[in-house]
Amino acid sequence: MSILSAQIDALLENETNQTANLANASALLNDTLKDINWVGFYLYNETTDQLDLGPFQGKVACMHIKNGAGVCGTAFQTGNVLRVANVHEFAGHIACDSASNSEIVLPLIKDGKKIGVLDIDSPKLDRFSIEDEVLLSEFVETLCKHL
Repeated sequence: MSILSAQIDALLENETNQTANLANASALLNDTLKDINWVGFYLYNETTDQLDLGPFQGKVACMHIKNGAGVCGTAFQTGNVLRVANVHEFAGHIACDSASNSEIVLPLIKDGKKIGVLDIDSPKLDRFSIEDEVLLSEFVETLCKHL
């Protein structure tokens, strides 16, 4: 287990409040990751079939994203991690912050059910590597044990 995953596991031990856990997860990632300008969560709302803004660190953000729209909605709909080297070249990209140039989105899946996404933006082009994807996938898997 990576240090980052061990940190989130220890931080959230015995805490059952989803909002508190996601808030601390976004704060931990914001403090740990370099060259990012937004990190947070969008949670799936079954009633509206959209992702609603959850806890985050960064500038104000889009409050609702349609299932299948933009990088977040596409990652949620497909259930696949999306690493986008240049968001301006992603068809349908939703620009909440014009300073963001690259993005990684990881679906949150607990007990086989998709519950939302972790979204991380960077002002640098091609910021997120396959190593970041592996590290963050493990982080998300550990986090979902606490949701």
